[in-house]
Amino acid sequence: MSVKINNLCKIYGEQKAVNQISFEAHPGEILGFLGPNGAGKSTTMKISTGYLSPSSGTVEICGIDVTENPLQARAKVGYLPENNPLYLDMYVHEYLRFAGKVQGLRGSFLAKRVSKVVEMCGLEREQNKKIGQLSKGYKQRVGLAQAFIHDPEVLILDEPTTGLDPNQLVEIRQLIKEVGKNKTVIFSSHIMQEVQALCDRVIIIDQGNIITDHPINDLKYKLEKQHILLEIQFEADLKPILDLEGVEAVEEIGALKYRIVATGQQDLRYFIFQAAAQNNIPLIELSREQWSIEKAFQELTS
Repeated sequence: MSVKINNLCKIYGEQKAVNQISFEAHPGEILGFLGPNGAGKSTTMKISTGYLSPSSGTVEICGIDVTENPLQARAKVGYLPENNPLYLDMYVHEYLRFAGKVQGLRGSFLAKRVSKVVEMCGLEREQNKKIGQLSKGYKQRVGLAQAFIHDPEVLILDEPTTGLDPNQLVEIRQLIKEVGKNKTVIFSSHIMQEVQALCDRVIIIDQGNIITDHPINDLKYKLEKQHILLEIQFEADLKPILDLEGVEAVEEIGALKYRIVATGQQDLRYFIFQAAAQNNIPLIELSREQWSIEKAFQELTS
């Protein structure tokens, strides 16, 4: 494995930001690392890159202990932090050369890598501008480019799509997917659609604890419940629907609009329709709501 975290703990005063979590991430895997604000995501990422020290536990990058050998471990990692710190007075091309030199690249190899990441991140037209002149989206691309500059085995990306417009999102998503084919990528985002589109596996952390760790398709089947949307023409008693086998709850979501939460794989719409017809419930709409990672996230962290 490329990343191995074992019993990792970080304590600030009396608060446990990270509470003895353990997981592994493997080459060729894009791992979505999710959680509410303050859950411990960024702290875990900062410890994994050597920017913070753990209170206890270990992190290994490609078999190298980050605490014992921080420089060797960092050489294996490309990191884009959440706030994307950049030198705004430097030109893009100049900054990427600087980032490459910090990673030990020199000469013609450095020049080739700068040209490569400029092309990869769509910075050809911006490379001779000062970073401070760029839009937020292009600054984010520069941050990604510096993370890729030394062709690391592990990429740790904290909110990498922040500030990108819809067209840029598609391009950067494709770039991360392409890069992730032969690297280990740990990817944090609050944009659930990005996680669903990009990630092979999802870890959700809340209050410093891992609450789920599953391949994204397994997570779907583990958590999936039928969410059926119901709209009626005027007020009616919905107890006959609530009494149907498999129906857990009927939630009001708007004026004369409801969400029916049900278990099991059998589509209950036929039975709901029958119950409505037999009990004079005036249906206007009856449709099945699709599963999403956003719903799973809400269910697990609410």
